[in-house]
Amino acid sequence: MILSCGEALIDMLPRRTEAGEDAFAPYPGGAVFNTAIALGRLGAPSGFLSGISTDLFGQMLTGALEASGVDTAFLIRSARPTTLAFVTLRDGQASYAFYDEHTAGRTIRPADLPALPETVEALFFGGISLMVEPGGATYQALMEREAGSGRVMMLDPNIRPSFIADEAAYRARIGRMIALADIVKLSDEDLRWLVGGHGLTAGAEAVLAQGPKAVFVTEGAAGAHGFTAAHSVFVPARRVEVVDTVGAGDTFNAGVLAALHSAGALTRAGVAALSEDALRAALNLGTRAAAVTVSRAGANPPWARELA
Repeated sequence: MILSCGEALIDMLPRRTEAGEDAFAPYPGGAVFNTAIALGRLGAPSGFLSGISTDLFGQMLTGALEASGVDTAFLIRSARPTTLAFVTLRDGQASYAFYDEHTAGRTIRPADLPALPETVEALFFGGISLMVEPGGATYQALMEREAGSGRVMMLDPNIRPSFIADEAAYRARIGRMIALADIVKLSDEDLRWLVGGHGLTAGAEAVLAQGPKAVFVTEGAAGAHGFTAAHSVFVPARRVEVVDTVGAGDTFNAGVLAALHSAGALTRAGVAALSEDALRAALNLGTRAAAVTVSRAGANPPWARELA
């Protein structure tokens, strides 16, 4: 199983009523939640670990996970409210306003974390769950706890600078988690925020030098890159009519993980020895899946049959 560990929330997406009034419609979302959903739909064994409310929105989230074949045995349930993210779109690009104080997802603590069975082969971390306390410290503690287990660790910080309360503390956390990760995925904007304006290849090499064995960098409509110590591969994005970009990077992550799982390479030794062909296959599935997601409204990853 690939266990995605991080936030689940409700994306409040802009809509227009029949009377012409501006409105928001609730859709299950959250970066790490979206990756878990996409993995399940791609046919990979997917599980999800997060704090989930027992409120109406929490029930929506749980139902969405189950409908996509995601194992919900690792949910940490509470009566606290669900995080809401109000989304605004400009030329298809999404920006967010988060309502996250005292929520079920944000308030989980290390003592809430379950033991993980041997069936968990990889853990995925990222998103806004790493930017807030005590949840951020809890996910860091889980990664540190499992770092010696032999399981593959993947990190996508999905950095949102406006949501970071303490930049120094956040940079320290991300640095520690990058050092523990086998795979790191970053957007080109994330990469610049982390390492400055050194150029994409030099930036990726700087991240590799911190410990990961593979680094993936997405460049939006241009495509995506994969880097290891031995190889550098670029795959152009699929050309589609973009509705919005909500969930695109999250779906890309699922495609990478699903491809590595299918190839039998989702082990620490396998990731450390990725061939050029394996990198290209992971990039291809990631970009193909993400192209479907951006072609329709909200975070709605494709099913495997849609990519056949």
